[in-house]
Amino acid sequence: MITLENVLFKWHAKQPEPTINITKLDIDQGEHVFLHGPSGCGKSTLLSLLAGVTVPTQGNIQLLGKAINQLSNSKRDRFRADHIGYIFQNFNLLPYLSPIENVTLGCQFSKQRQKNALKNSATIAAEASRLLTALGLNDALQHQAVAQLSIGQQQRVAAARAFIGSPEIIIADEPTSALDTQNRQAFVKLLFEQASAANSTLIFVSHDETLQTLFTRSISLVELQGGTDATH
Repeated sequence: MITLENVLFKWHAKQPEPTINITKLDIDQGEHVFLHGPSGCGKSTLLSLLAGVTVPTQGNIQLLGKAINQLSNSKRDRFRADHIGYIFQNFNLLPYLSPIENVTLGCQFSKQRQKNALKNSATIAAEASRLLTALGLNDALQHQAVAQLSIGQQQRVAAARAFIGSPEIIIADEPTSALDTQNRQAFVKLLFEQASAANSTLIFVSHDETLQTLFTRSISLVELQGGTDATH
């Protein structure tokens, strides 16, 4: 599903040490991976590379068998819209729209994800509602402005937007940082349920190492870049 080979990234040519320096990383379809490391170690940069927002200074990144770093900007944008669901740390929801409207945005730029969503429900909005319900947001909350929701409720909206249309890869960037420990663990388990239902590969990034026991695979970005065995 995901392969990185000899990937190096520098923000500018004169940067003395690369921000990312990964010799080899393979992640299989359906894996739920916990990627961790301290602030400043390059986690967000790696996610940007995986999502095709930036391209490596050198090396190769393959997603679904396609070298995304060799695609044009527009083709990378299309690939991301079709195949990657992203849960942002700050959620990036539109506050004046309802949860339903925010979730359907996940399909707006991808006919492929629209088609996938309609396999489960009669309309895109109905599929958005189904996902929100599965993630614990009841119908009474699904039609009001998202700004009126709690942080935990907004988090569920952000997750549903990432999952709609069953993208093959889900990237979650510090999505539990605003929650207490109990709610963090409950949310991770909800993510597992939805990722398993869609057979999506989940890349969950956090500096909170207490969550890694919930995952079957944990990768230290510091160790990965140091050439040691980073998988536990």
